[in-house]
Amino acid sequence: MELRSTRWLALSYFTYFFSYGIFLPFWGLWLKGEGISSESIGLLLGAGLVARFLGTLIISPSIKDPSHLITGLRILALLTLAFAVGFWFGNGWAWLMINIAGFSLFFGPLVPLTDALAGTLQRQINMDYGKVRVWGSIAFVIGSAVTGKLVEVYGHNAILYSLTAGVAAMLLGMLLRPSVKPAGEPRENGAPGISWKALLGEKPVWRFLLCVTLLQGAHAAYYGFSAIYWQDVGYSSTTIGYLWSLGVVAEVLVFTFSKPLFSRWSARDLLLLSAFCGVVRWGMMGAFTALPWLIVIQILHCGTFTVCHLAGMRFIAARPRDQVIRLQSVYSALAMGGGVAVMTMVSGFLFEHLHAGLFWVMALLAVPAIFLRPQVTPSAPEVTAS
Repeated sequence: MELRSTRWLALSYFTYFFSYGIFLPFWGLWLKGEGISSESIGLLLGAGLVARFLGTLIISPSIKDPSHLITGLRILALLTLAFAVGFWFGNGWAWLMINIAGFSLFFGPLVPLTDALAGTLQRQINMDYGKVRVWGSIAFVIGSAVTGKLVEVYGHNAILYSLTAGVAAMLLGMLLRPSVKPAGEPRENGAPGISWKALLGEKPVWRFLLCVTLLQGAHAAYYGFSAIYWQDVGYSSTTIGYLWSLGVVAEVLVFTFSKPLFSRWSARDLLLLSAFCGVVRWGMMGAFTALPWLIVIQILHCGTFTVCHLAGMRFIAARPRDQVIRLQSVYSALAMGGGVAVMTMVSGFLFEHLHAGLFWVMALLAVPAIFLRPQVTPSAPEVTAS
C-alpha cells in the first residue's frame, strides 16, 4: 500500500509519539507495579536515558545516504518492538536493564531520523513541516490520556500492553510505501562526505548547537520539577494535568499554523523569539504561582519549545544534503537528549536548595542564546510532485 509522503510522515510521527506518550509518563509506574524499588527505578530509567543518548549520537549518523532513511527506520522500529516484547518475559533486575537499554537505544534514533527524512522531503516537495509534525504532539496527548484511563481500569499491566501495541503500529505504518522516496545526494568525483571535525568546526553550526542546547536544556526544570513545585504550593494533580495539557495544546496550534506565522522568519529570528520567550517564561515561573499567571506560562511553551524546534529544523534543512542526517543526529542528541539530561541532574540539586529559584536559573540559561544565534544563508527548496 502506498501513502502520500506527507501522510506517511504524519503516521510515523503519530505512532512514535503515541508510544512515547505511554513510555515517558508511565514507565516508572509500570516498574513500580512489578515490585521494583524507587532506587532501582531511578537506575533503570537513567540507564535508558544514557542508551537513548548513545543511540541518537551513534546510530543515527551511521545512515549517511538519505535514500536509506526509510529502510533504517523500519529496522530500528523492528528492533524496538523486539525489546518491548522482551519486557513480557521477566522482571528480574538484569533482564529489565538489558531490555530498557535495548529499547531506548533503538527507540531514541527514530525521531532524529524521521526529522532528517522530513528535512530531506522539505527540499524535494516543499512540505509544510509544522502541519506534519503536529500529529506527534496530538498523539502524545492521546497516548498518555488513554493509558491513564486504562491503568485505572486494568492496572499497571495496561502500560506494557499499550506500549507494545503502539510500537507494533509504528512498525506496520513504516512498512507502508511513501509516494516520494528521499533522494540521495550525488557526490562529485566520489568525494567523501564532510567529517565530524569539519562540520562541528563551522562557526554557524557550533553556535547553533550551543544555542538550541541551552534553550531546550532550560526545560529540564519544567519537565522534572514543575509538578512537584505546583503541588507544593497547593495545586491538585488534576489542575497540574490540565496545565501540562495546555502547554501541548499551544504547541499543537503553533505547529499547525507555523507556515503562515513564520514563513518569512529565518532560523536566527526564530531562535531570538524562543530565547525571549524562555527568559520571560522561566522568570515568571520563578516569580508567580497564581493560576492566571500559570496559564500564561504554559501558553508560552509554544515559544520556548516549539519555536526553538522549528528554528532547528529550518537551520538543518538549509544545510547541504550530505550534512542533514549528521546534523539532525547531533541536534537531537545534544538539544533534545544530553542537554536536558545534564540539566535535569543539576536541577535536582538546585531545586532542593533554591526551590522556586531554580526557574530563575533556567531563565538565565536562555540569555546567552540571544547572542549565540548563528548567521544563516537560506537554501531554496527543490520542488517536485508529491
